[in-house]
Amino acid sequence: MKLSILPLSEWGLPLKKKFIAAGPCSTESEEQLLETAKAFADDRTGFIRAGIWKPRTRPGSFEGVGEKGLKWLVRAREELNVPVGTEVANPDHVVSCLKHNIDVLWIGARTTGNPFAVQAIADSLKGTDIPVFVKNPISPDIDLWIGAIQRLYNAGLKKIGAIHRGFSTSKKVLYRNSPNWKIPIELKRQIPEIPMLCDPSHICGKRELIFSIAQEALDLLFDGLMIEVHRDPSAALSDSGQQLTPDQFFALISRLTVKRETGDSREFDIRIKELRHEVDNLDEHLIKLLGKRMEIAGKMGELKRRNDISILQPHRWEQIIESRMSEGEAYGLSGDFVFQLFQIIHEEAIRRQEEQD
Repeated sequence: MKLSILPLSEWGLPLKKKFIAAGPCSTESEEQLLETAKAFADDRTGFIRAGIWKPRTRPGSFEGVGEKGLKWLVRAREELNVPVGTEVANPDHVVSCLKHNIDVLWIGARTTGNPFAVQAIADSLKGTDIPVFVKNPISPDIDLWIGAIQRLYNAGLKKIGAIHRGFSTSKKVLYRNSPNWKIPIELKRQIPEIPMLCDPSHICGKRELIFSIAQEALDLLFDGLMIEVHRDPSAALSDSGQQLTPDQFFALISRLTVKRETGDSREFDIRIKELRHEVDNLDEHLIKLLGKRMEIAGKMGELKRRNDISILQPHRWEQIIESRMSEGEAYGLSGDFVFQLFQIIHEEAIRRQEEQD
């Protein structure tokens, strides 16, 4: 998929080694925003982020200060000489932001999952060149994410970025939202030119977990981070548990390291090529084995059909999972990995057997 999206270096925003957007989850008052921004914003800050309208799960929660907060963002930009950005969820929000010359916009996870809402926002942005980031949808649906990006691109926007903020899951996990790294990695594969930020605050939900996710994102070659910072998180009106104080923010940034995509020594290049050759050979062998396994699954499907036996055999599936997870553990493979792998294999085996009907 080839989209002529401009790289971050051509967005006209501050850009050092890695792009950092930071600021409070919500703009609660002019004093709170300015005090917070003055404590962390400097020439390394890509933009000050702050929610003006807050889409909350239930009514009655703090839902943002509304349009008057844009004036506070403008004042922060004027006093600190740092770009400012906020989330938009409908065309009225866009109009208000354009009227106040807000520098950056982003579309939130709830909005990304609604093609009607994204299209309305895209239509309201036609004729502008304002940078717009698109957060992943709440559900792990890469097509919704890509579709939202395409709608903005079709409206004539070229400064489009993506923000990975994790996905809702029914599983009990350590984080507020599952990182599910394979989806942003696949998005980057399909649209390699798109700038990709990670929002570890929303993935983690707890400030003590943010560093590990932020570092992992940089290790995976993300272009930057969006981090929530509040002058006093304990008093925050939204998402208090995941916001950092300015001091905690600087401590975190100072600990992060940036990895290179390629090596600069002949010894490294030779050894990595050797190891990749081994992996390629093993992958070829795996493909052949999987092909043979599915061939056998097809024969099993034909046998079941002739004997009027159901394709799904829950007892057998339980035996497979238990034995394969045990065998995987002996080779240092995590239970989750083996379970997910054999779920995919099982689904394909069922599909092959159904073809025999």
